[in-house]
Amino acid sequence: MSMAITIQNDCRYGNWERIAALLSHFGISQAPPEHHRKAFENSYSVTFLYDGDRFIGFGRSISDGVAQAALFNIVVDPDYHGQGLGRLIIDDLLKAVGHCNVVLYTHPDTVDFYRHLGFRRMKTGMARYQSVEKMEEMDFIE
Repeated sequence: MSMAITIQNDCRYGNWERIAALLSHFGISQAPPEHHRKAFENSYSVTFLYDGDRFIGFGRSISDGVAQAALFNIVVDPDYHGQGLGRLIIDDLLKAVGHCNVVLYTHPDTVDFYRHLGFRRMKTGMARYQSVEKMEEMDFIE
């Protein structure tokens, strides 16, 4: 597959319906498109990937801009998995927050992928979730 990958770092042309659909597909969120628009617009940095005109991936960071940051919603269209695009999203987000301590929330199935990118498991991470049952079902929490 020949790719013409471009990166967009603002929300001007955000495809909120596609974002909601991909997040739902991976079981990350069932929120409506307008919630994702608000989340991305309120983020510290955003990365949107396109293959030509096709919207194929995204991610976002939140940060104080000084010392702490977190990465969220790292998603690549299933048709594009295994082509280094997840790493491209992470690398692009780290351009904005790489000077900070960076926490990453991910699905248990992708822990090894992020470990390969230099992330390490935390021993003392804690969380409060709105849907505890869903997080337990997906093996996110004990």
